[in-house]
Amino acid sequence: MLATTGWTAVHRPESGASPRAAALVSWAQARFEGRALPAADAPAPVVARFFAGLDGAQRARLAEGHPLVVGNLEGVPVTTRYRANRIALRQAARAEEAAGHDVTLAPADRAAAARRAHRFDSLAEPDRQILIFDPTGGALVAEVFGDLDAARRISVIVPGVDTDALTFERTQRRLTAPAGMAESLYEAERAASPGSRTAVIAWAGYTAPTGVGMDAATGRMAVDGAQKLRALTTSLPGRAGVALFCHSYGSVVCGVAAHELPDRVTDIAVAGSPGMRAENVGELGTSARVWAMRDSGDWIADVPHLELGGLGHGADPVSTGFGARVLSASGAKSHTGYFEPGTDSLDNFAKIGTGAFASMVCSTGDDACRRGISGTNGP
Repeated sequence: MLATTGWTAVHRPESGASPRAAALVSWAQARFEGRALPAADAPAPVVARFFAGLDGAQRARLAEGHPLVVGNLEGVPVTTRYRANRIALRQAARAEEAAGHDVTLAPADRAAAARRAHRFDSLAEPDRQILIFDPTGGALVAEVFGDLDAARRISVIVPGVDTDALTFERTQRRLTAPAGMAESLYEAERAASPGSRTAVIAWAGYTAPTGVGMDAATGRMAVDGAQKLRALTTSLPGRAGVALFCHSYGSVVCGVAAHELPDRVTDIAVAGSPGMRAENVGELGTSARVWAMRDSGDWIADVPHLELGGLGHGADPVSTGFGARVLSASGAKSHTGYFEPGTDSLDNFAKIGTGAFASMVCSTGDDACRRGISGTNGP
């Protein structure tokens, strides 16, 4: 199976085929019980209709035969995607483990392979709900906390630079990694509103810049990320409202995506933002509420908030002229502490995620950030 689905190409760049690319070719050429499979780039409703016509055993067979496609295919039932991605992660872990013992590779490459094998094994644990897994490059990953099918409100964490499979979760400084951020937010939402049916997605589903260099100073990688974010939010199951929580460069992705996001995205909250590639909320072209926060000790405040010749990301989202609803981030302690329990930032995020707007804490200490929202105590 490893050979037919492309896994032998993981550490053979001369072959020119990544596992994902090989899997897509296999999917395009395959037939299932005499029928052609939907195209891998087919709209989510088309894919959903195809899978709705299959029983559980048939879905499982497709997940087992084409895990790298089924696990990333918008419109596939989420439980089937979880199953497919668990299989794909285990296959990837075996391939990386083999590479870790390949004496023809440089020691640094063997060490990197061993780290990836460890990470993929962790992500493949039976209790984890992996919505996206693509091992290409640094690898793309998304994980769900909660019941996505039953959720009435869905929160999506959009992280910033230096995000890939290896940094998706951390043992130390857990809450600086996407998985830790999402788990912390999910726990805070359940504490804030125990009866609410919510789900949180840790979404490392785009190729993020590495370090604070030229890629982080431009919107090039945010454009690709925005397309993927739009696809995610459009294809999520049910009719739940969606709130985006965009940290650092992730806020650039959210800003670029804003005008194309579906109406179900009701809130966009940015923290530690270098800008959203807009001069004000109006330029974002979204009907969603836009929230912004920054801790007083966050170094991102010293980054010039402008855009010139493609460099920079525009106005400061917490500035008065930008027009966002500015929230307190008290207690966050610098650039990476926004999801720490006990902070105003996490409490405010949880209230956005559960719709408890009336008790949010504004940066100004009054009700300015809550005004005009139905059900709050603002005018």
